[in-house]
Amino acid sequence: MFKGTSENVAAATSLKALSSGIDSTLRPYTTLVGHNLGNAGLIVSLPMSQFYAMSAVANAAGLAEAGLQEQLVAQRKLDPKHAFKLAVYMLRGLVEALHKSLTEEGKLIPNELERIRSEMGKQPYFALQPIVVNVRTCGAEGQGLRFEQLGPSYVKVYLSDRDTLWVIDGQHRRYGMDLMFEFLDIVGKNQAYPKRGFTALYRPATDVSEIGNAELAIWKQVLELARGQCTVLLDVHLGLTPEQERQLFHDLNNLGKKVEASLAFQFDESNAINLFIKEQVVDKYIRVTEKDKPDWKDDDGAIARKDLIAINARLLLNKTTVSGAKPQDVNDKIEVAKEFWEAVSNIPNFGEAGAKQNTVAAQPVVLKALAKLAYDFAFGREPNRDHLERVFEGMAEVDFSHSNPMWRYYKMTADERVRHRLTGLGDFLPSEDTGANRDIGGWDEKEEIMRFGAKHNDIFPILADMIRWRLNLPSRHQKGATNPEPVGV
Repeated sequence: MFKGTSENVAAATSLKALSSGIDSTLRPYTTLVGHNLGNAGLIVSLPMSQFYAMSAVANAAGLAEAGLQEQLVAQRKLDPKHAFKLAVYMLRGLVEALHKSLTEEGKLIPNELERIRSEMGKQPYFALQPIVVNVRTCGAEGQGLRFEQLGPSYVKVYLSDRDTLWVIDGQHRRYGMDLMFEFLDIVGKNQAYPKRGFTALYRPATDVSEIGNAELAIWKQVLELARGQCTVLLDVHLGLTPEQERQLFHDLNNLGKKVEASLAFQFDESNAINLFIKEQVVDKYIRVTEKDKPDWKDDDGAIARKDLIAINARLLLNKTTVSGAKPQDVNDKIEVAKEFWEAVSNIPNFGEAGAKQNTVAAQPVVLKALAKLAYDFAFGREPNRDHLERVFEGMAEVDFSHSNPMWRYYKMTADERVRHRLTGLGDFLPSEDTGANRDIGGWDEKEEIMRFGAKHNDIFPILADMIRWRLNLPSRHQKGATNPEPVGV
């Protein structure tokens, strides 16, 4: 077209002149105009993959990657474990979105999809909160950017590849998206699930070496949803300095009021252990209170929900938290867990008004000790049903009164231990020569109350050892050690 005549050469020269100075990466985005506390900004919705490509994080690593080491760091260091949890959440949300889409279209739901939903865990609703970003390449409130008015509150803004969206709040969600896309890419290419690392977002309960075609088709549909229909909402600030970004990061992460743990668990319908507690434990074996720290003087026998969660984490997972618990972590253990709580409910004075004044079993650390024993004998390395039954039967027999001298073992002299017939207990307890903390609590002589300490992870294993000794169960520390004394002494 541009060859052969002087006229064509002139046209080519004019075209070159016309295109000079134009950024070929400039693209239009329809946005909503906002005024956050009087500061003009934009509300933008972008597909996940597009947001990731357009954004960066102003921590040390992100600035170095962009060649901007000299700029001020305005973000904390990335926590990959937290991002991994968010990636799992997003993947679960997309699986649920696929199920919803197929249902609305009247299509048959594949068995593989139902199984994946069940194993990953269902919940009533999924969503991500808006991500807060800043465009540094413009002046305050967007000076220097090209805008076109579309309506009273809508504009079209033109952004190029140089207009990076610097993440102020949401870097872990951003990295979680990357992990999710990497997981889906690995599954599609290898027809197998990642076995380890931060891309291992899901593995079926029954291990398989290769994914079948029907299951592979499900993940391809999930990927299509993630790339197309699934969007993230962005709160876009314009022309903030790094100092302003730092201040906004501080305000967004420190001015909010943290939700009490008990209330958070009351609202949560996603965690498998939390659901077990709501459906199988509360009001069947015990009552629950939403106060994180119930007052002993107003004790009506209920247990704080956050403590109930922690006890069941020890009972079902042998962990301190239920975070990430999936249905397959719980389903095969539910019957044992129900037996445990039935036995606990039969402890004298437990669950009654004033329980904390009448039995140490009303203190969560003691229940954690009992839960640890139940886990060890039911699901541990050397499960033993006879020992498990002994734990359940013994709960109603052990002297859980505050005055039981066993709880004061570490406060006693050698002569006092002999007088209270506690000499054999030392074979069941960890060594006193290691320098480790052995202060498990305080005895109030006047009130005759034994209050165990707040360092539960140090204390509950010792209490579990004491109960082993009292129930004549095997010692953790000395094989063959037994207690000839009868229960309750």
